[in-house]
Amino acid sequence: MKKLLAALAVAAAFTGSAFAADLPARTYTKAPAPMAAVYNWTGFYVFGGAGGGLWDADTTVVDRLRGCVAGISLCGFNQTQGGNGWFGTVGAGYDWQFSGRWVAGIFGDGQFGSIRGTIQDQQPFFAGRENLRDSWAAGIRVGYLVAPNVLSYVNAGYSGSNWSGTQMFDTRTGAPVGVHTDSFNRNGWFIGGGVENNLDIFGITAPGWFMKTEYRSAFYDTKQINELVNGTNVPFVGFAGGTGDAITFKPMVQTISTSLVYRFNWTGPVVAKY
Repeated sequence: MKKLLAALAVAAAFTGSAFAADLPARTYTKAPAPMAAVYNWTGFYVFGGAGGGLWDADTTVVDRLRGCVAGISLCGFNQTQGGNGWFGTVGAGYDWQFSGRWVAGIFGDGQFGSIRGTIQDQQPFFAGRENLRDSWAAGIRVGYLVAPNVLSYVNAGYSGSNWSGTQMFDTRTGAPVGVHTDSFNRNGWFIGGGVENNLDIFGITAPGWFMKTEYRSAFYDTKQINELVNGTNVPFVGFAGGTGDAITFKPMVQTISTSLVYRFNWTGPVVAKY
């Protein structure tokens, strides 16, 4: 009996070795590379923020009916006036993502604040404070995703602006001189650009929240600012019996702002090949 068991054990050992010899060699498969995260930029968004700006205006002092009179100090003399200040901004828009990394959209926004500067008359020491009170813009933007959640873009469109009137004063004493100008509106166009990025950074998750920083230049039509006697609509009579002074005013406004953006359709990344 013991001899029979020993014979069976030896036979099993040889059979297992032969079976193992017939198996194919073990192969190892490399794990697939991880897929890049894709974000969906298509949808509506709103934003609000703040920034700073400055305006520069080419100005010329004229006699409204007679033109310039020889010997009057600043009449007909081209000057560049300017101002600076701060503002708040709000707006909304809609974007479409196409061809992978490209994004295009439409938007509208408003800026409200005080960007104040100086305008000057031909009369010696006459000046006033001109204030850009608010502006608005409607346009398009086109951008490229430099990263799945970072958009670099340019924009352009139509813009309007509202400017204050001013009381003219004597720059030597600061006293009013009995002359004012009325408020007015100017329209024009703008061009700019910026960067917008998702706020899921530093381990903080903020679905739908973004931050954008934008630069913009706006160019507005020329306005003839008439100087009037306070309390009336009578033209102010300047030196040499003129028929009333006026200042031509052609402004350019430059702004830079940072805004917090909320995208309504943002649900986080979709894992797919980018």
